[in-house]
Amino acid sequence: MLKEYKSVTDVYGPLMIVDDVEGVGYDELVEIQMQTGESRVGQVLEIQEDRAVVQIYGGGSGVNLRDTKVRFKGRPLEFGVSEDMIGRSFDGLGNINDGGPAIIPDEMRDINGTAINPMARDYPDEFIQTGISTIDHMNTLVRGQKLPIFSGSGLPHQELAAQIARQANVLNDNEQFAVVFAAMGVTFEEAKFFENSFRETGAIDRSVMFINLANDPAIERLATPKIALTAAEYLAYEKDMHVLVIMTDMTNYCEALREVSAARREVPGRRGYPGYLYTNLSTLYERAGRIRGANGSVTQIPILTMPEDDITHPIPDLTGYITEGQIILDHELYNNGVRPPINVLPSLSRLKDKGTGEGKTREDHANTMNQLFSAYAKGKEAKELAVVLGDSALSDTDKLYLKFTERFEEEYVNQGFNTNRDIFETLDLAWELLAILPKSELTRINDKLIEKYYPEDAETESEGA
Repeated sequence: MLKEYKSVTDVYGPLMIVDDVEGVGYDELVEIQMQTGESRVGQVLEIQEDRAVVQIYGGGSGVNLRDTKVRFKGRPLEFGVSEDMIGRSFDGLGNINDGGPAIIPDEMRDINGTAINPMARDYPDEFIQTGISTIDHMNTLVRGQKLPIFSGSGLPHQELAAQIARQANVLNDNEQFAVVFAAMGVTFEEAKFFENSFRETGAIDRSVMFINLANDPAIERLATPKIALTAAEYLAYEKDMHVLVIMTDMTNYCEALREVSAARREVPGRRGYPGYLYTNLSTLYERAGRIRGANGSVTQIPILTMPEDDITHPIPDLTGYITEGQIILDHELYNNGVRPPINVLPSLSRLKDKGTGEGKTREDHANTMNQLFSAYAKGKEAKELAVVLGDSALSDTDKLYLKFTERFEEEYVNQGFNTNRDIFETLDLAWELLAILPKSELTRINDKLIEKYYPEDAETESEGA
């Protein structure tokens, strides 16, 4: 039998102290009945003998210590999952906010979930196509991977997130594919942008959206990614779907975590963030992956803005430790009109070699990727040299690399937010650009592949350049 308590002794920020409790467990769901008749939901954060610390979803404002009633539900916060979630939009706490009918859940699931047991993991090695050349070709995403996007202030990471959500798919049409999109701390305009983008393009028909607004209580942001991952795990492991989870902006999530930590009067760590920030982030990121014996998979693209554009800040720093690479957006490319402004040189997908090659993409994928990277790096060096010493200091080969770099940024990177290139279009474009260079410079490509794919009239053009 559930007990009701009227022993609230303190409220500070989103936290409530309840004394004289019995049989209460960590993470237990709490129902808070306020003196006005309003009901709020909470969750047990900490137990100290007969005292419980409860975090209140909705915030602690308006709570009357004398008249507020608290009921511990004996179970954790849960989310009702069903295949009918697809095509629907929810708020940050999992309540339907699209005006549609209620969903009858197949089951109720604990939103906290668990990280995948390393012994049960299957290695990620299957290609996911985003339609963006700099990701598909240069920093390939594979099923079960977690590949974050690091953005700076003012950069269009929201547009990139929407583009990936619209365009992402698997090459095998027989596979079921779904996108779970979780937005945390976004403005009303950004929320409308995502919703309109999904609906106008039809992407909503295979998507589940969770939107936490900037004016929602910060404490709710801590639940949003957990609920989104709970929905993704159900679709992946119960419905055998390949699910891509896009979470933006993880910086807002970490700020909410810092706010709760400060309210609990915990000793702060780096930059005021709690010392368990790494552990907390890992409980989210490690819910991605493939499981042996299961057909489905959960792939993650967390997006975060780097405070002060500092990649050594605790949020990107710890995210980089946990995940398998990073895609970095660049201010210089953005100022030059390149969209999306992805800088391929510092970007990295540690699992890209596992998802490429014949039978997965195409036989020339890895070779052209390495050659493009090398040529672009040399072209950037030539550009810096020209700035310091002038064009006269460049050799004929340097000028070819400089021409390659300019066209690489203009034609390959700068594809816009509405262009959806499949991997084969991207590879063909790569060969067009590499044709600027003579064959003798293509030292990272197998000779047989050069004979097969190098444009026939390109050698003459490059020699005459």
